[in-house]
Amino acid sequence: MASILETIDSPAALGKLSLRELDALAGELREVIINTCACNGGHLAPSLGVVELTIALHAVFNSPSDKIVWDVGHQAYAHKLLTGRRDRFATLRLKGGISGFPKRCESPHDAFDVGHSSTSISAALGMALARDLKGEKNKVLAVIGDGSMTGGLAYEGLNHAGDLNRDMVVILNDNEMSISENVGALSSFLSRTITSEFVHKIKKDVEGFLENMDGLGRSVLQVAKRAEESLKGLFTPGMLFEAFGFEYVGPIDGHNIELLMQTLENVKRFDDAVLIHVLTKKGRGYGPAEANPSLFHGVGPFDVPTGKVAKGKGGAASYTYLFGETLSKLADSDEKIVAITAAMPDGTGLSTFAERYPDRFFDVGIAEQHAVTFAAGLAARGLKPVFAVYSSFLQRAYDQVFHDVCLQDLPVVFAIDRAGVVGNDGPTHHGVFDLSYLRSLPNMTLMAPKDENELQHMLFTAVNHDGPVAVRYPRGNGHGVAIDQEIKEMPVGKGEVLRDGADAAVLALGTMVYPSLEAAEILAAQEIHVAVANMRYVKPLDKELVLELAARTGRLVTVEENVLQGGFGSAVLELLEEEGLSHVTVVRLGYPDCFIEQGEQPELRAGYGLDGAGIARSIQGLAQKAV
Repeated sequence: MASILETIDSPAALGKLSLRELDALAGELREVIINTCACNGGHLAPSLGVVELTIALHAVFNSPSDKIVWDVGHQAYAHKLLTGRRDRFATLRLKGGISGFPKRCESPHDAFDVGHSSTSISAALGMALARDLKGEKNKVLAVIGDGSMTGGLAYEGLNHAGDLNRDMVVILNDNEMSISENVGALSSFLSRTITSEFVHKIKKDVEGFLENMDGLGRSVLQVAKRAEESLKGLFTPGMLFEAFGFEYVGPIDGHNIELLMQTLENVKRFDDAVLIHVLTKKGRGYGPAEANPSLFHGVGPFDVPTGKVAKGKGGAASYTYLFGETLSKLADSDEKIVAITAAMPDGTGLSTFAERYPDRFFDVGIAEQHAVTFAAGLAARGLKPVFAVYSSFLQRAYDQVFHDVCLQDLPVVFAIDRAGVVGNDGPTHHGVFDLSYLRSLPNMTLMAPKDENELQHMLFTAVNHDGPVAVRYPRGNGHGVAIDQEIKEMPVGKGEVLRDGADAAVLALGTMVYPSLEAAEILAAQEIHVAVANMRYVKPLDKELVLELAARTGRLVTVEENVLQGGFGSAVLELLEEEGLSHVTVVRLGYPDCFIEQGEQPELRAGYGLDGAGIARSIQGLAQKAV
């Protein structure tokens, strides 16, 4: 039997399909998504949960003329398959392949580049207002998950959108609530009734009539509104969204294509701000993902029949795991330590801490700004807050790091996971800016361990430091080094020389220490002898070590897994300028002034010359220039 999906080259083709064929198409989409994620990894559970919703959206609305903005975008795999990328879908998240997130440069159907949370409503509102100012006629929709609704930006967008009351639709994809039979039937009835064009028009006409009457008319209107809100509020959270100025519809079954299309067709006729509350099941259609949606939210390659996830490369523990275990161990003897996460307890390694110390663990939701200021409040009262956060997500809270932590010199620890390139999630998730955006802040201490053993000592040093501290470490496994049983404080602002040499000195930071040692071995075989220093600290910089190596070799190579602008290498250049050592030759290795593409971590590092061979090549060029 021919595949229905193979006949879909654009969303327009959906209009030719029967309801039965659309249901069959949903099954085909799930099969392709599951099989592709099994090979490439990806955000499986979120995408499986919105298959029917995606079909309904594209069947009712006219993309790309109508704009669909996906929040985060990790649920947009079915959208990609229906918008002309079916033949390239096997390249999902691979280097040179299609992105795991919507990207405007990839397709006109991708209305907005996304990858981070809570942006869709604000972006959609901007598009709706631009449409009105330009005199255009198209629909604008934002699809946002209930998880993203924990982010403050979503409410800022709701507040402004409700106030402006422009023609736009917000679809709240709620995958946490179950759909009971009674509530589902009642909500479907209410949704069909409230969204019908006739009822909507009558409601508007009556409201306008009563508002133009004297005090009695306005009193009647207030009573009517209270009655309507009481009915909605009894069964739905509609009162909350109507308080923002939205027309609320729902909740409705997000896996019923017929109901979804009927609701969307009705809402399509509205000309004001509407929120549709859709109930879905994360991981829908794949047993293992339904049973464990957290595991399959963002998953690596796995076996489809069993759902067994392939083991990571190497047997060493991950940095994330070591962080979580170390923090729990430190908390055993220090009751002032508290841990904070922004909706990532598993991803940041804090699950063990949460189980052991539930009263000292706080998951604030996708609210990094709040997390930082909350931590500052804890620190101001004598506690030792540790905020575990991905590098790319801490960017959201830059002002809070500056204003609420560093300005007051408060002892907040930022445990920055996923520093450096992270792999196939690509430019929205690479953590290659934190050295630059944190180094400029007064009072900040900024460090990076060379391996997992050094991480535990740095964490101990951080929680006992009287001031703001950031410890940045990469995604993935450590090096399998021996783990010291006794955790000790490290001298702040002091590095170490791991290998001596007179031809040049490599100043390496964090993940770049071991590749630099590998480069030194390669060069030694060519009779080029370089010193390698594990710098440990970006701020305060080990001035004595840098100046000693500069004086002895006259040639320095800085290596960092960060953008070159404003990073570790820049700190070294600034030091040399301050000391009047402009004659010292400096080569800085790191990422250029661009957003790094998706790809496996090793291939990305190699592509930018940040593996052992690449570092050796750069030093060879430096040595040849010296001759």
